[in-house]
Amino acid sequence: MMDASKTDFAELDRLLRESATDAVLDDDEKFELRELGGSLSRDRVRYLRNRAFDLVRERWTQADAAPLTMLRWLEQVVKTLDASADPPAVEADAFFAPGDDCLRKLRELCLSAKRSIDVCVYTIADDRLTEALIDAHRRGLTVRILSDNHKVHDTGSDVHRLRDRGIEVRLDDTDFHMHHKFALFDGARLANGSFNWTRGASTGNEENLVVTDDVRLVRSFGARFELLWARFGSRGG
Repeated sequence: MMDASKTDFAELDRLLRESATDAVLDDDEKFELRELGGSLSRDRVRYLRNRAFDLVRERWTQADAAPLTMLRWLEQVVKTLDASADPPAVEADAFFAPGDDCLRKLRELCLSAKRSIDVCVYTIADDRLTEALIDAHRRGLTVRILSDNHKVHDTGSDVHRLRDRGIEVRLDDTDFHMHHKFALFDGARLANGSFNWTRGASTGNEENLVVTDDVRLVRSFGARFELLWARFGSRGG
Protein backbone atom coordinates (compact mmCIF):
# COMPACT_ATOMS: atom_id res chain seq x y z
CA MET A 1 0.00 0.00 0.00
CA MET A 2 1.33 3.47 -0.88
CA ASP A 3 2.16 5.78 2.00
CA ALA A 4 -0.51 8.52 2.09
CA SER A 5 2.07 11.18 2.93
CA LYS A 6 4.10 10.23 -0.16
CA THR A 7 0.95 10.49 -2.27
CA ASP A 8 0.20 13.94 -0.82
CA PHE A 9 3.80 15.03 -1.39
CA ALA A 10 3.71 14.01 -5.04
CA GLU A 11 0.33 15.72 -5.47
CA LEU A 12 1.67 18.93 -3.96
CA ASP A 13 4.71 18.89 -6.24
CA ARG A 14 2.40 18.48 -9.24
CA LEU A 15 0.16 21.29 -7.99
CA LEU A 16 3.11 23.64 -7.61
CA ARG A 17 4.44 22.90 -11.10
CA GLU A 18 1.03 23.43 -12.73
CA SER A 19 0.35 26.61 -10.78
CA ALA A 20 3.79 28.01 -11.67
CA THR A 21 3.05 27.83 -15.41
CA ASP A 22 0.74 30.85 -15.19
CA ALA A 23 2.12 32.18 -11.88
CA VAL A 24 -1.41 32.41 -10.44
CA LEU A 25 -2.42 30.66 -7.22
CA ASP A 26 -6.23 30.68 -7.29
CA ASP A 27 -8.50 29.97 -4.31
CA ASP A 28 -8.95 26.29 -5.16
CA GLU A 29 -5.19 25.81 -5.45
CA LYS A 30 -4.65 27.61 -2.14
CA PHE A 31 -7.16 25.36 -0.43
CA GLU A 32 -5.61 22.21 -1.90
CA LEU A 33 -2.11 23.38 -1.05
CA ARG A 34 -3.12 24.12 2.53
CA GLU A 35 -5.03 20.86 2.97
CA LEU A 36 -2.34 18.60 1.54
CA GLY A 37 0.46 20.54 3.22
CA GLY A 38 -1.16 19.98 6.60
CA SER A 39 -0.57 16.22 6.29
CA LEU A 40 3.18 16.51 5.69
CA SER A 41 6.16 16.81 8.01
CA ARG A 42 7.89 20.16 8.42
CA ASP A 43 10.88 18.86 6.45
CA ARG A 44 8.71 18.07 3.45
CA VAL A 45 6.93 21.41 3.66
CA ARG A 46 10.35 23.11 3.77
CA TYR A 47 11.42 21.14 0.68
CA LEU A 48 8.29 22.24 -1.18
CA ARG A 49 8.94 25.85 -0.22
CA ASN A 50 12.41 25.53 -1.74
CA ARG A 51 10.86 23.81 -4.75
CA ALA A 52 8.68 26.88 -5.32
CA PHE A 53 11.82 29.04 -5.38
CA ASP A 54 13.37 26.66 -7.94
CA LEU A 55 10.27 26.90 -10.14
CA VAL A 56 10.46 30.70 -10.08
CA ARG A 57 14.12 30.58 -11.07
CA GLU A 58 13.28 28.30 -13.99
CA ARG A 59 10.45 30.59 -15.16
CA TRP A 60 12.64 33.67 -14.75
CA THR A 61 14.78 32.63 -17.71
CA GLN A 62 11.85 32.19 -20.09
CA ALA A 63 10.96 34.81 -22.66
CA ASP A 64 7.45 35.43 -21.36
CA ALA A 65 8.56 35.76 -17.74
CA ALA A 66 6.78 38.41 -15.65
CA PRO A 67 9.02 38.87 -12.60
CA LEU A 68 6.55 40.82 -10.43
CA THR A 69 3.74 38.31 -11.06
CA MET A 70 6.06 35.41 -10.28
CA LEU A 71 7.23 37.02 -7.05
CA ARG A 72 3.61 37.52 -5.95
CA TRP A 73 2.89 33.86 -6.72
CA LEU A 74 5.94 32.80 -4.71
CA GLU A 75 4.83 34.94 -1.77
CA GLN A 76 1.35 33.36 -1.80
CA VAL A 77 2.81 29.85 -1.99
CA VAL A 78 5.17 30.44 0.93
CA LYS A 79 2.42 31.98 3.09
CA THR A 80 0.04 29.11 2.31
CA LEU A 81 2.62 26.42 3.07
CA ASP A 82 3.60 28.18 6.29
CA ALA A 83 -0.04 28.33 7.35
CA SER A 84 -0.45 24.59 6.72
CA ALA A 85 2.67 23.80 8.73
CA ASP A 86 1.60 25.98 11.66
CA PRO A 87 -2.13 25.39 12.22
CA PRO A 88 -3.92 27.80 14.55
CA ALA A 89 -4.09 26.92 18.21
CA VAL A 90 -7.01 24.72 19.20
CA GLU A 91 -9.57 26.11 21.62
CA ALA A 92 -11.29 23.65 23.95
CA ASP A 93 -13.28 23.95 27.17
CA ALA A 94 -14.91 21.46 29.53
CA PHE A 95 -18.22 21.95 31.33
CA PHE A 96 -19.85 19.82 34.01
CA ALA A 97 -23.22 19.01 35.57
CA PRO A 98 -25.15 18.97 37.83
CA GLY A 99 -25.67 22.66 37.41
CA ASP A 100 -26.43 24.80 34.37
CA ASP A 101 -22.95 25.15 32.88
CA CYS A 102 -23.51 22.58 30.11
CA LEU A 103 -26.99 23.88 29.36
CA ARG A 104 -25.80 27.48 29.31
CA LYS A 105 -22.97 26.67 26.91
CA LEU A 106 -25.23 24.79 24.48
CA ARG A 107 -27.72 27.67 24.46
CA GLU A 108 -24.86 30.10 23.82
CA LEU A 109 -23.63 27.99 20.88
CA CYS A 110 -27.13 27.85 19.40
CA LEU A 111 -27.49 31.62 19.73
CA SER A 112 -24.10 32.43 18.21
CA ALA A 113 -24.40 30.01 15.24
CA LYS A 114 -24.77 31.79 11.90
CA ARG A 115 -25.46 29.10 9.31
CA SER A 116 -26.16 25.62 10.64
CA ILE A 117 -26.69 23.39 13.67
CA ASP A 118 -26.44 19.59 13.43
CA VAL A 119 -27.56 17.69 16.53
CA CYS A 120 -27.11 13.96 17.10
CA VAL A 121 -28.49 12.96 20.50
CA TYR A 122 -30.33 10.16 22.25
CA THR A 123 -33.22 12.45 23.15
CA ILE A 124 -34.21 16.09 23.52
CA ALA A 125 -36.41 16.76 26.52
CA ASP A 126 -35.38 20.15 27.88
CA ASP A 127 -37.61 23.00 26.72
CA ARG A 128 -34.74 25.47 27.14
CA LEU A 129 -32.66 23.65 24.51
CA THR A 130 -35.70 22.98 22.34
CA GLU A 131 -36.52 26.69 22.24
CA ALA A 132 -32.91 27.52 21.36
CA LEU A 133 -33.11 25.19 18.34
CA ILE A 134 -36.50 26.54 17.27
CA ASP A 135 -35.19 30.10 17.54
CA ALA A 136 -32.18 29.19 15.36
CA HIS A 137 -34.56 27.71 12.78
CA ARG A 138 -36.62 30.92 12.85
CA ARG A 139 -33.46 32.95 12.19
CA GLY A 140 -32.97 30.99 8.96
CA LEU A 141 -30.30 28.54 10.08
CA THR A 142 -30.27 24.99 8.72
CA VAL A 143 -31.08 22.82 11.74
CA ARG A 144 -30.89 19.03 11.45
CA ILE A 145 -31.60 16.56 14.25
CA LEU A 146 -30.77 12.89 14.52
CA SER A 147 -32.33 11.05 17.44
CA ASP A 148 -33.54 7.67 18.67
CA ASN A 149 -36.98 6.35 17.77
CA HIS A 150 -37.36 4.58 21.12
CA LYS A 151 -37.22 7.89 23.01
CA VAL A 152 -39.58 10.10 21.00
CA HIS A 153 -42.64 8.74 22.82
CA ASP A 154 -41.24 9.38 26.29
CA THR A 155 -43.05 11.89 28.46
CA GLY A 156 -41.39 15.24 27.94
CA SER A 157 -39.75 14.42 24.61
CA ASP A 158 -39.66 17.45 22.31
CA VAL A 159 -38.60 15.67 19.12
CA HIS A 160 -42.07 15.68 17.52
CA ARG A 161 -42.51 19.31 18.54
CA LEU A 162 -39.28 20.23 16.78
CA ARG A 163 -40.41 18.43 13.64
CA ASP A 164 -43.80 20.18 13.79
CA ARG A 165 -41.98 23.52 13.80
CA GLY A 166 -40.39 22.69 10.46
CA ILE A 167 -37.06 21.34 11.63
CA GLU A 168 -35.90 18.25 9.76
CA VAL A 169 -35.64 15.25 12.07
CA ARG A 170 -34.42 11.77 11.24
CA LEU A 171 -34.68 8.81 13.61
CA ASP A 172 -32.65 5.68 14.14
CA ASP A 173 -35.38 3.06 13.70
CA THR A 174 -33.15 0.04 14.19
CA ASP A 175 -33.29 -2.34 17.17
CA PHE A 176 -30.30 -0.48 18.59
CA HIS A 177 -29.96 3.07 19.89
CA MET A 178 -28.78 6.42 18.60
CA HIS A 179 -26.74 6.95 21.73
CA HIS A 180 -24.51 9.78 20.51
CA LYS A 181 -24.62 13.10 22.31
CA PHE A 182 -22.89 15.62 20.07
CA ALA A 183 -23.68 18.74 18.09
CA LEU A 184 -21.89 20.76 15.41
CA PHE A 185 -22.27 24.50 15.00
CA ASP A 186 -21.54 26.11 11.60
CA GLY A 187 -19.44 23.03 10.83
CA ALA A 188 -16.69 24.65 12.90
CA ARG A 189 -17.35 23.90 16.58
CA LEU A 190 -18.10 20.58 18.26
CA ALA A 191 -19.93 19.96 21.53
CA ASN A 192 -19.58 16.37 22.73
CA GLY A 193 -19.79 14.45 25.98
CA SER A 194 -22.06 12.45 28.26
CA PHE A 195 -24.46 15.36 28.71
CA ASN A 196 -28.01 14.42 27.72
CA TRP A 197 -30.30 17.13 26.38
CA THR A 198 -32.73 16.66 29.27
CA ARG A 199 -33.57 18.58 32.45
CA GLY A 200 -32.37 15.68 34.56
CA ALA A 201 -28.90 16.01 33.08
CA SER A 202 -28.66 19.52 34.54
CA THR A 203 -30.44 19.03 37.83
CA GLY A 204 -29.06 15.73 39.11
CA ASN A 205 -26.77 13.74 36.89
CA GLU A 206 -22.98 13.81 36.86
CA GLU A 207 -22.35 14.84 33.25
CA ASN A 208 -19.70 16.44 31.07
CA LEU A 209 -19.55 18.48 27.88
CA VAL A 210 -16.42 19.33 25.88
CA VAL A 211 -16.55 22.14 23.31
CA THR A 212 -13.74 22.46 20.78
CA ASP A 213 -12.86 23.91 17.40
CA ASP A 214 -10.23 21.23 16.72
CA VAL A 215 -10.43 20.84 12.94
CA ARG A 216 -9.77 17.11 12.88
CA LEU A 217 -12.38 16.35 15.52
CA VAL A 218 -14.94 18.62 13.86
CA ARG A 219 -14.34 16.91 10.52
CA SER A 220 -14.52 13.44 12.05
CA PHE A 221 -17.80 14.07 13.84
CA GLY A 222 -19.13 15.95 10.82
CA ALA A 223 -18.41 12.97 8.57
CA ARG A 224 -20.14 10.67 11.04
CA PHE A 225 -23.18 12.92 11.14
CA GLU A 226 -23.43 12.97 7.34
CA LEU A 227 -23.11 9.18 7.19
CA LEU A 228 -25.91 8.70 9.73
CA TRP A 229 -28.04 11.41 8.13
CA ALA A 230 -27.84 9.62 4.80
CA ARG A 231 -28.41 6.21 6.39
CA PHE A 232 -31.70 7.22 8.02
CA GLY A 233 -32.82 9.57 5.28
CA SER A 234 -35.41 7.32 3.66
CA ARG A 235 -36.46 5.20 6.58
CA GLY A 236 -39.32 7.24 7.86
CA GLY A 237 -39.78 7.59 11.63
